[in-house]
Amino acid sequence: MNEVPWYQQLKEKRLAYGVSQNKLAVHVGISRQYISEIETGKITPTQTLQQAMFDILEQFNPEAPLEILFDYVRIRFLTTNPKPVIEEILRLKMEYMIHEDYAFYSYLEQYVFGDIVVMVSPDEDKGCLLELKGKGCRQFENFLLAQQRTWFDFFMDVFRVNGVFKRVDLAINDRTGILDIPFLTNKCRNEECISVFRSFKSYRSGELVHGEEKRDMGNTLYIGSLKSDVYFCVYEKDYEQYVKHGASLEDTDIKNRFEIRLKNDRAYHAVVDLMTYEDAGRTAFSIINRYIRFVDKDEKKRRSSWPMNAEWQRFLDLGENRRIYLTTKPEPYTFDKTLRWLARQVAPTWKLATKLDEINQTTVIKDMLDQAKLTKRHQQLLMQQALETEDVIK
Repeated sequence: MNEVPWYQQLKEKRLAYGVSQNKLAVHVGISRQYISEIETGKITPTQTLQQAMFDILEQFNPEAPLEILFDYVRIRFLTTNPKPVIEEILRLKMEYMIHEDYAFYSYLEQYVFGDIVVMVSPDEDKGCLLELKGKGCRQFENFLLAQQRTWFDFFMDVFRVNGVFKRVDLAINDRTGILDIPFLTNKCRNEECISVFRSFKSYRSGELVHGEEKRDMGNTLYIGSLKSDVYFCVYEKDYEQYVKHGASLEDTDIKNRFEIRLKNDRAYHAVVDLMTYEDAGRTAFSIINRYIRFVDKDEKKRRSSWPMNAEWQRFLDLGENRRIYLTTKPEPYTFDKTLRWLARQVAPTWKLATKLDEINQTTVIKDMLDQAKLTKRHQQLLMQQALETEDVIK
């Protein structure tokens, strides 16, 4: 029986992991055409490049127990002009950004494409502020892929203009339930978490927090002060997806999430480490090891000598003994969030009003739609939805 050629194995694995040739090429640092010629056996690359392609492909393995990705990025640029930030750093066309005459963090205005936000202040000390929350990171990754860039390329552009890192969140997704949030919470309560932090807070799903029910996340554990430049948030991601999207807990591909939230110098040094070693696992787990460890109480020993908890050690071993690359999950900007809101909040009342129209033989709902006029912002949103990714990038 003939052995399957290595390049055929590469192609089969790439297809099994749902990775396009372009996506693999971007992360390896070669052209898509070169990948195509490799997979057809036309070109034989060096052993080093062969191994690099397989190694990088493993970061997209859907069965890998852990993955790491950016979940929040906030960067300040020392300019009051948003155009170079949008067109030279993000490399998006400014004409397709929606301008809004309000913003947050005492900024006066902002330019928006989906969840990608650039805030602007006339104050030179504040400059422009780029904010990418979770969805914003995924949408920006969609543009990065189309630009044939990676996060590393983007950060190089940020460093080139002396951008100031204000906050960076690294999220470790636990696909198989290695982390047990209630168990870790009990460890904290029993003083079996040895940490430089002086505080922790835990919340259960459905618990009232500051007058509001904490529905979106399941059991959640914060380690460290939310006001400090570094703290951790560990929560049940599958429960969050269940609440937001109605997906069953068995169908969600992420069980738990361990978020490392870094601000100011802590964020800057984490990015430098990531750029230097290109090993997200090394960066993330070195931070975790520096600040916390979960142990088992032993009355015969001093607290500092209590043995490492076996389940926590297993989590650390997975992160330290298996190279974990930075994962990307590109998502195009869609109207899904608004549609879900309509389905939950508006559709039932709309259906009631439609039934009343039928009973009363009136056309109130139809007349409303006929008379409704789209605002300028609505028209811009419509335009954004009609654009192809290639239309937006510079």
